[in-house]
Amino acid sequence: MPDRAPRRRVIGVVDSDSFVKWGAATLSRAIGWDVDLVLIESDVSATERQVDIALLHTAFEGVAVRRLSLRQLIAQVREARPDGVFVSTRGPVAEVVISELIALGEDRPVLLTGLPGISIPAKWKGVFLRAQADVFVLHSHREVAAYRELATEHGLEPAFALATLPFLATPDALAAPAAGDEPAPRTRVVFAAQATVPADRGDRLRIISWLRTLATRHRELDVVIKVRGLAGDPQTHHEHFPFDTLMTGPVPSNLRVATGSMAVHLGHAAGLVTVSSTAAIEAIAAGVPVIVLDDFGVDPALINTVFEGSGLLASKDELMRAKFRHPDPHWLQENYFHPLSDDDWIERSEAAFRTRDGGTLGVRPRARQSRGGMLRTGWERRRAFGRADTSTLGTVAFIIGTPLQFARRLARRARGVQTPVRAPIASRRLEPVESQATVRAPKGARHRTAR
Repeated sequence: MPDRAPRRRVIGVVDSDSFVKWGAATLSRAIGWDVDLVLIESDVSATERQVDIALLHTAFEGVAVRRLSLRQLIAQVREARPDGVFVSTRGPVAEVVISELIALGEDRPVLLTGLPGISIPAKWKGVFLRAQADVFVLHSHREVAAYRELATEHGLEPAFALATLPFLATPDALAAPAAGDEPAPRTRVVFAAQATVPADRGDRLRIISWLRTLATRHRELDVVIKVRGLAGDPQTHHEHFPFDTLMTGPVPSNLRVATGSMAVHLGHAAGLVTVSSTAAIEAIAAGVPVIVLDDFGVDPALINTVFEGSGLLASKDELMRAKFRHPDPHWLQENYFHPLSDDDWIERSEAAFRTRDGGTLGVRPRARQSRGGMLRTGWERRRAFGRADTSTLGTVAFIIGTPLQFARRLARRARGVQTPVRAPIASRRLEPVESQATVRAPKGARHRTAR
């Protein structure tokens, strides 16, 4: 009888809220691996509350996740010598962690990474910062094709692998309730907020106005603005105008802002509405109808072009009527709902593990070709980790680099060089936004979260 293949040991590294959720959920699907999940410290590392919420419905629910500095992480990898490290972090942190682990030499672990949620349109920065990973996880045939084309255009060897979005409802989760169990009442409308879309304060006030009207017209509905964090909480992306700070003035009793698990909210949902969020994909998988608002346009900057052809794009008029939609079946195959048998990220990871076992695991080239040597390395590390970076190199780079950066900006200004400003995205703005004097973001609304 042949020996069983050894169980692979993998360290999962997470940082901000969305990467904790994605990393934990993805690694929960790797049932043949022994995984140790750790959180690397930075200025935007998830809070304990955010971690607990992100770990719900994963193999790590209720697990105490250790918080490590970069130095402690590298020391643990040296000591534990895992087969792989799954880097589920923001791009700047991923670049530093991957670079440090490659520096361990021939005995380094296999480096796995990826992008959480919707990653269309393909963005060079996402590849640029993770170019040296051995396996790069994406979540649809469309994404894999787009990122492979992008990487090839820049002379990189693609290392992309396909995985079903890990937090989509499984057939077991969608099964009928057991005898005697009452299903949750479907009376909730969930607005899935994003930190950067829409970015304009007026547009956010407009959304609140629409949701206020919806709640007033449909008193039978519980209208929830579901946010990843409240004002002041660290998040993956910088949020200038948190919805909880904009919710002022008279508010219907059936309209509220809430955090918590999206899966729990969807368990009560009659419909989900968003401008652009992976939560729309979660809702589809859970059988919850969706509206993707197109009142602000359909544009790569809004991260909603992926929904073209889905049948889900609709205006606020449909929202006012609570006319939620199910997707076009032809759209599903190329966009996140491929057969599970198409997934190959585990297979590709196992192949990389075997290559490492044989001592022939190579090193992919860096995409970054910038000058500056060790000083630039320290600068990028400091930018990635912020105050959590206590290295001498990072401190020296910060002391030297900050005034140089300031001087460069002054020189550019003196030459009349202006920072490009993105043109406003066209929208169907038919109604006035509430008066700025009536609804004003409190002090602290422009809190610092993530770069």
